[in-house]
Amino acid sequence: MDRRNSIKTLVAGGIAGGLLINGCKPAAGPVDTDAASVGETEMYGRTPEEKKRDRELMKEPFFNAHEMATLTVLCDLIIPADDVSGSASDAEVPAFIDFIMKDQPGYQNTMRGGLMWLDHQTLALHDKAFVDCSEGQQTALLDKLAYPEEVEPAYQSGVRFFNTVRNLTATGFFTSKMGVITDLGYIGNVPTFWDGVPQEVLDKHNLAYDEDRMAMYVTVEEREKQAEWDENGNIKRS
Repeated sequence: MDRRNSIKTLVAGGIAGGLLINGCKPAAGPVDTDAASVGETEMYGRTPEEKKRDRELMKEPFFNAHEMATLTVLCDLIIPADDVSGSASDAEVPAFIDFIMKDQPGYQNTMRGGLMWLDHQTLALHDKAFVDCSEGQQTALLDKLAYPEEVEPAYQSGVRFFNTVRNLTATGFFTSKMGVITDLGYIGNVPTFWDGVPQEVLDKHNLAYDEDRMAMYVTVEEREKQAEWDENGNIKRS
């Protein structure tokens, strides 16, 4: 199954609102815990109290090295790289999830227990930890968890974990610069150009633009120029 496109469809269609968690995404990459060295641009829009709390949360990672390696593989299986953008780990989603574990501790037992559950399953099936299995072995296990209504009783305990990590992965990726701009193509509040109602539409309704005012409209070539007015308050035209 194409997990990446499925998740993108949910997000683009607005359905993912129910998946996304409440919480602020931290600044990408490690943040200096020295208050004097953290610039305003690194935590823009945060109150002093929020900045102090974020620094405390970022001092120590929640996941150990093996857990983080497993989580990274798992996130990239959920949202792999494609010809449009990078993978979940390229967007630093595992670091985002690590932050969320400390920001919202209610996720901790589900996530840590779920990572252990994955290893237990693959050790029983393949005598290997999840991270050491082949991609085919990894996806075969995840496919057993991906559709809750079809999950076999033996795998029910893994469903809540997989739903949680899938939702966190989607949240982290589609709130990152890579997910929003590169993958979804959102360009934000940027100027565009509109050249008016098409002539055929005007003709259909027997309408026309006022020729006297047409000369006042800004063209594409002129839109970067600063407007100037004459002594009578009329805009100057070049």
